[in-house]
Amino acid sequence: MYFKEYTHSIISFVVNGDKRKWLRLSYALKGKKGLEIGGPSTFFRHGGYFPIYLFARKIDVVNYSNETVWEGTIAEGENYHYYKGKKGYQYIGEATDLREIKDNFYDFILSCHNLEHVANPLKALNEWKRVLKRKGKLILVLPDKNNTFDNKREYTRFEHLIEDFHSDVNEADSTHFDEIFRLHDLEKETSAVTRTQLRERLSENYLNRCAHHHVFSLPLIKEMLEFCGYKVILQQAVHNLHLVTFAELSD
Repeated sequence: MYFKEYTHSIISFVVNGDKRKWLRLSYALKGKKGLEIGGPSTFFRHGGYFPIYLFARKIDVVNYSNETVWEGTIAEGENYHYYKGKKGYQYIGEATDLREIKDNFYDFILSCHNLEHVANPLKALNEWKRVLKRKGKLILVLPDKNNTFDNKREYTRFEHLIEDFHSDVNEADSTHFDEIFRLHDLEKETSAVTRTQLRERLSENYLNRCAHHHVFSLPLIKEMLEFCGYKVILQQAVHNLHLVTFAELSD
């Protein structure tokens, strides 16, 4: 089973030196059980930079609502079909509150273009740490602002994230909405959006979660992870769009 996909991965490993280190890390998780925060994602599929869907034993997922812009209508239960006959458990809950999941439960966590939609990223990272096993791995993918509609915004200050963390900011937070409205580059939108539609979307963000609360750089990501007890193993900007980090829990 999956012979064709494995063969393709081997060929990709041989011919694509830039991708080789990520393929090696994804293969190291073969047979392991993970949790994806907001998914599925093409980044983790066969042919992607980190094809963990192919190698993992099982991947569960958590999405914030039964109805999302990205997944459509979903229901909690053993119905997360993420790759060719493979399925996991679909949780409905916040990225910052995984109370249904036991401590030290997963070998790894995946998050692709998700954390920027979370108002309190340090709270989320700490909650993800709780459900990871000792030496658990985190594969975190965030947008590179330089090639997205956030390109006119400044990088978020780490001190601001600390303030949000200690203030226990929740998903109703609208602190950055004026900034987003002023600096959002509509020419970089993947779909046609007017200024009026952007304002309406922001006003309903608690329901749609489309806003990027924060803007990240690789150094900021490293600082966040180290603050929350992770050790960064590898970081790389990929395809001028993704800021990719592989980290593990510190001892």
